[in-house]
Parts: sequence; structure tokens; C-alpha cells
Amino acid sequence: MEILPFSFVRGLLFIVGTLLLLFISRKAVRNPRCHGFYRFFAFLGILFLVLYNYPFWFIDVFAPWQIVSWLLLSVSVLFVLQGIWILRKAGGSQARAEMPENFTFENTVTLVTGGIYGYIRHPMYSSLLLLAWGAFFKHFTIFGLGLVLLTSLFLYITGLMEEKENLAFFGPTYREYMKSTKMFLPFIL
Repeated sequence: MEILPFSFVRGLLFIVGTLLLLFISRKAVRNPRCHGFYRFFAFLGILFLVLYNYPFWFIDVFAPWQIVSWLLLSVSVLFVLQGIWILRKAGGSQARAEMPENFTFENTVTLVTGGIYGYIRHPMYSSLLLLAWGAFFKHFTIFGLGLVLLTSLFLYITGLMEEKENLAFFGPTYREYMKSTKMFLPFIL
């Protein structure tokens, strides 16, 4: 199994990034019953994958794996931009006493089902999933494969946990919404 050594700078960036993510997710990290707890570990996996494969991002840019990587990364950007835009436009926001770990923008008062949300329930997690796989395809290693699979698992658990929260908040309306959409990828997953 090939594990590439981290340079001092990349190691330092990982530590700084981890501390920043820990600060941002400080409430969620203390509550394993909320989706933000698992999302924190997905964020760490993505941060590690990006830094781990950084030396290969611009090597042999027209190789098939690089084209797949850039395609995944591009779609990742589109998903997150569309998801945030629609969420802010249609979701509204209200603090939830029962979920103090949530970021403000996550506390929508209206179930958002338009735009990209008409096809998938979690476009921002989809974006993170695509980002993780895009970073992985920059340089294929068995270690990287294990890490991207683990990160994908954390994102899946994050989605499941958030769906429990949404069912509790939106009730049967959310259950019906779940029947008409996919979790992460339109028409697929």
C-alpha cells in the first residue's frame, strides 16, 4: 500500500484546517446524535484527500483520471452553488432550540423542493461527495481509496442523520418528498 509522506507545509495546513473545522463545528462535535458530528469527519477526510493529492492536481492534466477528476470537481461546485442559492431563496431561516448545533442556513422553515432539490435531497452533501472523489482521482492509491470510501460513508451517515432530523421537523411532508427524490445523485443514488 502506497502512502505518500506529507510535507511539513501540508501537515501544517492539515493541522490548521482541522483546528478551523473544529472551531466551526464545535457544537456539533459534542453531539453524536446530530448530522454535524458526522459531517465534521467527512470534512476532515476531504481536507486530507485534497492535501494528500495536491502534488498531482496539475500533472498530466489531460489524462483520463484527471478529466474525471475535473468533471467531478466542476459538478461539485455547481451542486453547492445551486443548493445554497435555492436554500437561501426558498427555505427561510429560524433558530431551532432542539438543534442548536445547526448552522443558521440549515434551519429552514419551509421544505425546499425546487431547483436541484427537486431531484436530490442533499445537494451540498452531494457536492462534498463529488469533491472527495474528485480529489481522490487526482492520484489513485489504495490508501486514498480507503480514505475516500470512509469519507463517503461519513457523508452517507450525515445524510441519514439529517433525514431523521428533517422527518422530526417537517413530518409526513418530508417522507413524501423522500419518495420522489434521490439522496445524493439525481436518478441514481
